[in-house]
Amino acid sequence: MERIRVIRGIDDRHHLTLVCRDLSELAAYARVNNQQFRLLKAATPGSYVFILEATRELPKRLQHPKRRTIGLRIPDHPVVNALLTELGEPLLSSTLLLPGDEIPHTDANEIRERLEHLVDLVLDGGSCGIEPSTVVDLTGAAPIVVREGKGSLTPFGL
Repeated sequence: MERIRVIRGIDDRHHLTLVCRDLSELAAYARVNNQQFRLLKAATPGSYVFILEATRELPKRLQHPKRRTIGLRIPDHPVVNALLTELGEPLLSSTLLLPGDEIPHTDANEIRERLEHLVDLVLDGGSCGIEPSTVVDLTGAAPIVVREGKGSLTPFGL
């Protein structure tokens, strides 16, 4: 987690994302009511990060320090899904937007050139484009779009 923060140049107020295989895995890390579950089921897997209230079991170091929340994602990408299945546990993730850059990095060779001494591995899963995921805060009475991105707003009636 600290290595991600150093590479990205972000502090502990920036939500990192816990990438999960499916909704059943997500429930171990976030408290989800029936309404939230229906929204999650309609939108996953997909290009979304959901801000949810953390469970008591989630280590405090993974939570937002002031809000007791966690960003969770269930991707729809075969390489990521295979990696999550092989690991048998979620991965901590963040968009690779380096300090001073305006767009995220997605080319594996460029990432390796810039970060090879800071990361253990660069896995080339193919191009995903530069449009970030849609971030939706589900901690309130109604969904709030924090960042509009690749994921459609249709499942949220927005």
